[in-house]
Amino acid sequence: MRLPFFLASGFVASETMEGTLPVLRGLRSEGLHTTVDLLGEYVMDRGLAEEGRDTYIRLLRSLAEDKEADVNISIKLSMIGQMIDEDFCLENLQLLLAAARETRGFIRLDMEGTTVLESTLRLFDAAYPEYGDHVGIVLQAYLKRTRTDVERMCDLGARVRLCKGAYKEPPELAYQNMKDIRKLYIENMKLLLTRGNYPAIATHDNRLIEATKAFAWAESIPNDRFEFQMLYQIRPQTQRDICRDGYNMRVYVPFGRNWLPYYSRRLRERKENVFFLLRNLLRR
Repeated sequence: MRLPFFLASGFVASETMEGTLPVLRGLRSEGLHTTVDLLGEYVMDRGLAEEGRDTYIRLLRSLAEDKEADVNISIKLSMIGQMIDEDFCLENLQLLLAAARETRGFIRLDMEGTTVLESTLRLFDAAYPEYGDHVGIVLQAYLKRTRTDVERMCDLGARVRLCKGAYKEPPELAYQNMKDIRKLYIENMKLLLTRGNYPAIATHDNRLIEATKAFAWAESIPNDRFEFQMLYQIRPQTQRDICRDGYNMRVYVPFGRNWLPYYSRRLRERKENVFFLLRNLLRR
């Protein structure tokens, strides 16, 4: 039995690609950039993985038909075969990236839990030499290894989205205290702003937003050298304010019929995610 979509409509644009495109145009009319995510993950069937790949390709081409649209999508490798076979997943990723190059688009590889972190980085490394202008990666500040990963991506010239990290990870792999996580986030943010290639500072945390602005101002880093990112419908007024202050602001817009597994997984993983959603849906 499928639950009614209105339960997710506060943070999912639509169940269909066609329903999502007007949402993207509305955000663009306010000066906001977008990245689009087709919801789905941990696919274990080759046919479904190929279907996900083909839907992503159609999405890129649909976006490219609108000459003012951001041809920018975010994908989860586990949706296109990562959990089945890495070589199969790489073949699908290369087809996607070829479509991104054809449409002058960009694909961000979302980061999931540490169980697939090494695999995600291997797949990124395999694709990056040929498609570097069209692919980026996500790194999570709360992981103890992230500083090394950020430095390596800076050396490569790869585009990084920096987020805090939402998955429940053990203390030996990830910092648990928010004060420590914020400190690490700021350290990695500074490294990305000074050495990185157009980093994405993905956070809804005022302290991290203001720390980023202050560091950029102090170091005379132009606003067009980086961007902020937030989730669709989370603090929408703040998104518009950041844009009006002269910064690039990109909104992560999820869509698709598989919204329930995606969000229920997030809410189960960490109780903080429940409070995060409730708190931020009420904040402006």
